[in-house]
Amino acid sequence: MFISFGGYAQTDKATTKRIVEAKNFTFVASSAMPMNSTEINNILSRMPGVNGGGNIDLSGNSYDVRITPDSLIAFLPYYGRSFSAPVNRDNAGYKFTSTKFSYENSARKKGGWQITVNPQDTRDGVRMNLTITTNGYASLVISSNTKQSITYNGYLTEPKPKELTK
Repeated sequence: MFISFGGYAQTDKATTKRIVEAKNFTFVASSAMPMNSTEINNILSRMPGVNGGGNIDLSGNSYDVRITPDSLIAFLPYYGRSFSAPVNRDNAGYKFTSTKFSYENSARKKGGWQITVNPQDTRDGVRMNLTITTNGYASLVISSNTKQSITYNGYLTEPKPKELTK
C-alpha cells in the first residue's frame, strides 16, 4: 500500500521494515543537496529547479538506487566538485551496477535504520550511507574518492515486479 503525502510516496511501517530487512527496495531521490560550497551555490542559484540553499528538486525524474540481495543499481545525477573529469559526459553522475558490495543494516535508537553500502566493483571508491525512517522517508549521503560528498533526500518503494515476457 502506498500513501501519498505532498506529492511524494512513502511506505507504511510494516512495508518499510519488510523491504529493508529483505534488502530489496528502491530509494527514489526527490532532491539533491551538494556539499556546501560558495562556488557551487553561486552556480546552482542560476539553474532552473533549484529551491535556494543549494537544494535541487529532482521530483518528476527517474533518479533512484535499487538494492536487491544480489545487485545495486544507481542512477543519480551529480552536482558538485569533481576531482577528475569523466571520459564520457553521460557518466558524470552516479550511474553504475554493482554485484559485489557490502550491506550493513543497523536499527536506530529512535526508530528507523542506518544502512551502509560499499560497492567494491566501482572505479571511484563509492560509499553510501542511507538513513531511513519507519515510514519510508530516507536520506542518502554518497561520498567517493573522486567527488565531493552529496546528499539526496527521498523515499523508499517496493521494487516493481518484473514484467512477464512473451
